[in-house]
Formats: sequence, C-alpha cells, structure tokens
Amino acid sequence: MKDWQYRLAEHRGTLTALFIFVVMFVIYTANHPAGFTANVVQTAANKGVLLAFVAMAQTLVVITAGIDLSIGMIFLLTNCLASWLVVGTPLETAFGVVVVLAVGALCGAINGAIVIYGRLQPIVATIATGAVYFGIALLLRPFPGGSVNESLADALTGRMFGSVPASLVALAAVVLLVWVPFSRSVYGRAAYAAGSSETAAYMSGMPIRRGKFLAYTLAGFVAAIGGLFLTFFTYTGDAAYASGNAYTLFSIAAVVLGGVSLFGGKGSAIGAVFGALAFRTIGDLLFVFDLDPLWQPLFQGLILLVAVSLGAFALFRVRNRLEWFL
Repeated sequence: MKDWQYRLAEHRGTLTALFIFVVMFVIYTANHPAGFTANVVQTAANKGVLLAFVAMAQTLVVITAGIDLSIGMIFLLTNCLASWLVVGTPLETAFGVVVVLAVGALCGAINGAIVIYGRLQPIVATIATGAVYFGIALLLRPFPGGSVNESLADALTGRMFGSVPASLVALAAVVLLVWVPFSRSVYGRAAYAAGSSETAAYMSGMPIRRGKFLAYTLAGFVAAIGGLFLTFFTYTGDAAYASGNAYTLFSIAAVVLGGVSLFGGKGSAIGAVFGALAFRTIGDLLFVFDLDPLWQPLFQGLILLVAVSLGAFALFRVRNRLEWFL
C-alpha cells in the first residue's frame, strides 16, 4: 500500500464525517430564510460545540475500547460548579475556571482509576460514578440558577473579526492543545494499542495503564470545558438529568458517525467533532424544512443506524483482527 493510500485509509472516517457535515450544512444554509450569514453560522456553531466537546471526551475513552457513561454527568457537574465559581473579578473568574477544569479532570481520573486498578468494566464503573457526579451536581443546583462572568461569556460565545464564531476557535484550540499532543505521545499510542489488543500491547512493554489513565483524565477535562461553555451560553447552572443522559448518548452517536470504532484502537477526535456537528445539524434541517420536532429522534436514529451499519459492514470484510487497524 502506498503512503497516500495508507493516509487516506487512516483518515477515511474523519473525511467521511466532514463530507456528511458539509453536505448537511450546505443544505441547511441554502434553505434557511437568512441564508449563509455570520449570525446563522454563529448560532449553529454555538449549538454544535457543546456536543463536540462531549464527543471529543468520549473518543478519548472509546479508543481504549471503553465507553464512558458518566461523560454527560461530568458535563452537568462542571456546568453547575461554574455557575457558582466563574464570577467576580478577573482573578476570581480565572480561579473559578481552573477549579472547574480541575474537578472535571479529577472525575475522569477517578473513572480511570476504578476501571484500571479496580478492574471493573468501563460501562459498569461509569454508570456508578455518573450517578455520584449527578448527585453532587444536584446538591450544587437543586434548582436552575447562578451566574457567570458576562465579559468572558460574551467573548467566548460571540464572533471574532466580525464573522468567525469564537466558540469554533476555542474548539479548534482544544483539539490542537489537547488531542493532537495526546494522540502523538507515547501514552496516546499506548491508549490506541490498548484498544487494538491490550494483551499484545502489554507484552510489547507499552505503558498501557498510564496511557488509559491519561485518556480517562483528559476525557473528564474536555467534558469540563464543555460544561464551562454550557454555562457561558445559558448564564446558569442546571442539574437536568435528562440533559446529561442525552449528551452521553449523543456523544456515542457522534463518535460512531465520526468514524471512531467502538471496538477501540481506531479513529480520531477530529472525526468525532465533525460527527457531532453533523448530528446537531439534523435538528437545524428539521427547522428549516418546517418538520415536526417529534421527527428529530427518528432521523437521528436512522443516521446513527446507517453509520453503525457501515462500520459493521467494514468489520465483516476483515479476515483477521489485525487488518482492522491497518
């Protein structure tokens, strides 16, 4: 296989997710009453980045052959915490942001420690920890309320240079500063190797435990960034159980749509980001075509079913497990 063919095969999932998103967004803007304007792009971006952050967090766990069902609850917990702490003077606001991100990373680290050292299945462990995180969020905000530093919120949810959504710039910065260094590091390769074949990776002397632990910790950290942005968008904290569950399930859908293998060891957070943006565009398409919102779960389910089916079809064509990662 030539180098360009290998690169194309390696990034096929990401490119497919990008193509799906572009096609759906072009259809959306072409039929929107306002057309392709800065306001339309900003609104779509601000809705999409929340799921994109949660999907990126989910990807970090999925590549290790796990699934984190507490991601949505970490998202809610950090949203409620930010509504208490990210207020006041610039120094107090900065301190609040650091605490919120640290709490998210701590939640991810707890998940990783339980899975790795407690040797529990990720689904079982994260169901339990997710319930704990939601309980803490509910203690912080039994009713919706709170506030946030308006200057910071406006800066990160507005537009840069008059047309570029600041939320998309922040999303790109997180990809460059978190995902790219991790995926190219020794620990990132160990996380991928654990998803491919943990036994073989262990026998090869790779730092499997540290790679998986870092993946879970960064997942909590990125989910906390999403929780911060939720606070910036809504100016409040809300421990809504249904919302947490929805973001968890949608993050898995975005991961699959983005070409990340649920078997682990294959895929990219960049693909998951485009998968999340495409998934969010479904609701926008229903709006511009004036369809009943009750149809949205049906369309989302059909798209997810097609994405999973394509992945399963590709897997059936593999003669042995090693070929799946080539």
